[in-house]
Amino acid sequence: MRSLLFVPGDSERKLEKSLGTGADALIVDLEDSVVPSAKAAARETTAAFFAGLGDRGALPPLYIRINDLTSGFTEADLDAVVPLAPQGLMLPKVRGGGDVATVAELVDGRERAAGLAPGSVSLLAIATETPQAVLRMASFEGASPRLKGLAWGGEDLATAVGASTNRDDTGAYTPPMQLARNLCLIAAAAADVQAVDNVFTDFRDPEGLEREAREAARDGFTGKMAIHPNQVETINAVFTPTEADVAHAQEVVAAFEAAPEAGVVSVDGRMLDRPHLAMAERTLARARLAGLIPASR
Repeated sequence: MRSLLFVPGDSERKLEKSLGTGADALIVDLEDSVVPSAKAAARETTAAFFAGLGDRGALPPLYIRINDLTSGFTEADLDAVVPLAPQGLMLPKVRGGGDVATVAELVDGRERAAGLAPGSVSLLAIATETPQAVLRMASFEGASPRLKGLAWGGEDLATAVGASTNRDDTGAYTPPMQLARNLCLIAAAAADVQAVDNVFTDFRDPEGLEREAREAARDGFTGKMAIHPNQVETINAVFTPTEADVAHAQEVVAAFEAAPEAGVVSVDGRMLDRPHLAMAERTLARARLAGLIPASR
């Protein structure tokens, strides 16, 4: 998933509009965008939206961001949304892999009661919104088979540590935020799940969005969260391999296929080893998902 677009779960208009944005995934939000007094109404609006979708075959994956385990809303959220059979749930403000495991257990029973296939509801965790999670990044590895991705967020973390801002005068993230970002990336790799970059909050700055997305893609993130439909096209473009990327990856794979016993091969005058093969295979996998090359290649 290149672009993951947040949509307020209490807005019928925005929910309907989101289906035509081109986002790879929609995150129906029951947390930050919904005030406490409107949580119950948001669940009802979300349920009505799902009920009206019909065949979801042509729709993007639909996730629902529930409220965190300390909020007092989590179980009511799960009661309402698991029977809707979303592709997954986004977990905010987790305090480590233990919270992921706890939610996974809470989903288990509700999934069975709703007649859903075991494990069909996956989990995405925002892994850096609490200081506890930043100190427990290793705990996400093996936390649950349901875990499919880790995202990082700097807004709540800045508040939690008492920072006056999460960016410096140049617009770059401050060192504590960079630490959280980098640890999230490494933790996602260790857990073998997708690494998702933070939102870019200034939706009127497309150049800044593109620059930040390119930095994320360079470092190993494979998708980015979005807060506005206008951000989707840029994010999709940045996280889609270019023709040159695909051609190079195919050359690398072909070179290793031609020399299956080799630890190192030469491509375009460069000596490449097995880690380069793994990178090439990941590039081709992303290209297949984006429809750039057939699934069989």
